[in-house]
This record gives sequence, structure tokens and C-alpha cells, in this order.
Amino acid sequence: MDQAPPAYQAQPYQQQGYPQQPGFQQPGYEQKSKIVAGILGILLGSLGIHRFYLGYTKIGIIQIVVTFVTIGFGGIWGFIEGIMILVGADPFKRDANGVPLKD
Repeated sequence: MDQAPPAYQAQPYQQQGYPQQPGFQQPGYEQKSKIVAGILGILLGSLGIHRFYLGYTKIGIIQIVVTFVTIGFGGIWGFIEGIMILVGADPFKRDANGVPLKD
């Protein structure tokens, strides 16, 4: 028996992704400002501008649609998110690329 059965043959090595360390910045991505995102959320949250700034274009478009369908009342959603960004709530600590927001 010179050869191992197919199930036991060595598989090519594939590097697994490692979780990012806190404060790690991916090369090629600029760190976004938490203060800018929060203020955009408070002032222009009804248009989802803060979501576009952070790279979440689908949610930004959804916020625009919700605002128009609810005749402006959907703007409360963006206002609340703006406050959550400023206080550093867990879902708003990183942008769409996984880069942490800077203070």
C-alpha cells in the first residue's frame, strides 16, 4: 500500500481569515469619523446620509424609502441611529468594511 486512500490525501493549505484586532485598520480603507457619522444621522438621518457615509448603501436607500412612505416620520429612525453612533453603541462601532470608527 504505497498510496493513502483518497480521503486521507493531503489537501492544499488554505489560509483561514483571522478576526480583526481592535484598532486594526485594513489597508486601503480610510477610517471614518464617529462624530461626523453621528451628526449626519441626527441632522440628515431621514435621508440615510449617515448610512451612505459608513458604506451601508442598501440600508441608506431603505431609510429614504421609509421616510417618503411615512411622510417624514421615518426620519426618527435616522435620528435615533445618529445618537447611537455618538454614544458608541455596539452595532455602530465599525463601518461597512469592518474598520473601526475613529473618535
